[in-house]
Amino acid sequence: MARIECNHIRHAYGANPKLPKDYALKEVDHVFEDGGAYALLGPSGCGKTTLLNIISGLLHPSHGELLFNGRDVTRLSTQERNIAQVFQFPVIYDTMSVYDNLAFPLRNRRVPEADVDRRVSETLEMTGLADMAKRPARGLTADQKQKISLGRGLVRHDVNAILFDEPLTVIDPHMKWVLRSQLKQLHKRFGYTMVYVTHDQTEALTFAEHVVVMYEGEVVQIGTPAELFERPRHTFVGYFIGSPGMNVVPVSVEGRGARIGGQTIDLPGTPKLGNAATIELGIRPEYVRLGATGMPTTIRKVEDIGRHKVVRASIEGRDIAAIVGENEEIPSEPRITFDPAGINIYADSWRVEMGG
Repeated sequence: MARIECNHIRHAYGANPKLPKDYALKEVDHVFEDGGAYALLGPSGCGKTTLLNIISGLLHPSHGELLFNGRDVTRLSTQERNIAQVFQFPVIYDTMSVYDNLAFPLRNRRVPEADVDRRVSETLEMTGLADMAKRPARGLTADQKQKISLGRGLVRHDVNAILFDEPLTVIDPHMKWVLRSQLKQLHKRFGYTMVYVTHDQTEALTFAEHVVVMYEGEVVQIGTPAELFERPRHTFVGYFIGSPGMNVVPVSVEGRGARIGGQTIDLPGTPKLGNAATIELGIRPEYVRLGATGMPTTIRKVEDIGRHKVVRASIEGRDIAAIVGENEEIPSEPRITFDPAGINIYADSWRVEMGG
């Protein structure tokens, strides 16, 4: 496996880039540790596939260098980097059997046939393909073909890294959960360095040890699922992760108080704001309390989704979402308070620390 270092990597698809907006991938300076399981998470066009393709060698960056275990591989081919990559849509050999598809990358490297059979048999069991090992790949369903593609990435034990580019797009929802679980088990068993691209927060948060959140060509936060949920470093992270996402409302701050219109909210500390042009308070719906005391609110909608309700309300003309328990009563004259443990303050979209 490999420790992958991105040293000041940038990439532009056009010629002669000069301004930040000219770059599809703004500067990335990050290390993927040997044996780590990472997810690159973000919306379409944020740069995550560009970064993955630079790691794999399908793209060479406009600036910066890429190191595998300290070795500069920036200009090396994919084959020379010894990585496996699984793409969004299945890439398989239709004329071969399922077994031979999985055996091909091993036979191509002259692995002894006894080892080929052992590894392929293991992979067939892991991916649930054992019953169709002798069937030709032609005629299989899209999700079955993608499982073959996944298996070809997993069958090799000698790779530096396994890269996944939205590999579960064509898989049905239940099978997505099964395959994510299997990938986690494989990671624990073999310690592969894995980098997984997705725009689906559930996939990212259930698969990865560390999630790399990308927005408009740059990395805005790297953290564990818990860190991304509790302390979003950027308002985009708060908005993108969570269902519903974090409430973000403009405020004015004086000392340890934040004002929304005529209402004042006590803060857990004094924010270090500097010369910020915009100041916002962020709080997840899970930390918004609905009861008989606090700030008066107007409820616009209640969404009952089984285990809990999502209450859509407003304070001083600002939209606020709150989560309440399935059996909790909603007061006839509702008021809202914010749990201090869930309050974040943002200056120009970036989270600031609060002093005592």
